Amino acid sequence: MVYFYERMATLRYLTAGESHGKALIGILEGIPSGLSLSAEDINRDLGRRQMGYGRGGRMKIESDHAEILSGVRWGKTIGSPITLLIENKDYRNWLKGMSPYAEDDGSIPAVTRPRPGHADLTGAIKYYHHDMRNVLERSSARETAVRVALGAVAKKFLQAFHITIGSFVIQIGTIRVKGLRDKRVKGSSESSRTLESIFKKAEKSPVRCPDEQAAKKMTTLIDRIMKSGDSLGGVFEVFATGVPAGLGSYIQWDRRLDGRLAQALMSIQAIKGVEAGLGFEMSRRSGSEVMDEIFYSHHYGYYRKTNNAGGMEGGMTDGMPIILRAAMKPIPTLRRALRSIDITTKKPVEAAYERSDICAVPAAGVIGEAMVALTITDAFLEKFGGDSMKEIQQHYDSYVHHIKQF
Repeated sequence: MVYFYERMATLRYLTAGESHGKALIGILEGIPSGLSLSAEDINRDLGRRQMGYGRGGRMKIESDHAEILSGVRWGKTIGSPITLLIENKDYRNWLKGMSPYAEDDGSIPAVTRPRPGHADLTGAIKYYHHDMRNVLERSSARETAVRVALGAVAKKFLQAFHITIGSFVIQIGTIRVKGLRDKRVKGSSESSRTLESIFKKAEKSPVRCPDEQAAKKMTTLIDRIMKSGDSLGGVFEVFATGVPAGLGSYIQWDRRLDGRLAQALMSIQAIKGVEAGLGFEMSRRSGSEVMDEIFYSHHYGYYRKTNNAGGMEGGMTDGMPIILRAAMKPIPTLRRALRSIDITTKKPVEAAYERSDICAVPAAGVIGEAMVALTITDAFLEKFGGDSMKEIQQHYDSYVHHIKQF
């Protein structure tokens, strides 16, 4: 028998819970002691996830708030696993339908009409379910609420080291913001200020888009698509500024940070494509056009005038802002009926309909921030590991001094 090396994560997290179950639970292990943390730090991002033009009726029911069950005492982490709970307010309407008790079996009709584009049919085949509610309840993007909560903790940790993570929408349907991809800025500090300025502007938009004219066209398109019973996808960008060079590694395939970040973003429901920096555009240009040439000055140290690589070379951060984009397919639950097959009768039917969004790209960006934050925090702890914030700060300060002297 051959055993393969598997990278052990420094930061570990799990989520549990169903879409219409009693609650969502998240457990985060690896956050050191001494980090100031409150429920308000988490709830801000939970509120951002629920916003966005095109969201569905579920957002009118839920008002997500996290309860810290463990790992924090008197406003600071204590080094033990952090447990977060988010109550599902809609559960009161599903007391028997999502009951754990055998006597409630059959209290609501089984879901037997799989929805194209969802996990329904494949999940039912894999887990031998004849009621696909057992699949859709867990595969639902409702699960991402607790991922955002865990990511908010990671963001709070990274903020202690002046690392900022944000996102904005650059495309919904055929409407795309022009000019952002090819911006050229000198030095990572100037690049960081540009990205953070774009982020602040996007936060004021109903579709989290920094271009006002494009945002208006996006909302108009969402209105039109909603009337037709259809849905829309799009593209969002996630960035991380202040990340030091050297996170990740070229030593093994599963330690390469760009690969880990791509997997983290692809794990979000409905994400079908991820790119870093110029991404696929690099394949259409010559090498001299896309390589980020290296310069040095006493003010900047080593720096690049371009960031086509998206802040990563050889599986490691290079000191420039990390820039990632993710493409989200249209929401596959449609009021416009899609053709399907009833798994009980095997006859053609219209696919089942569950309350859903028309467009969730603005929310997906917030989820992307969470996944990027968790992944960078894992890599950061690998590099500067310690059991307390004070110990990690000492390791970090020593390394920053090393970079300046190199």
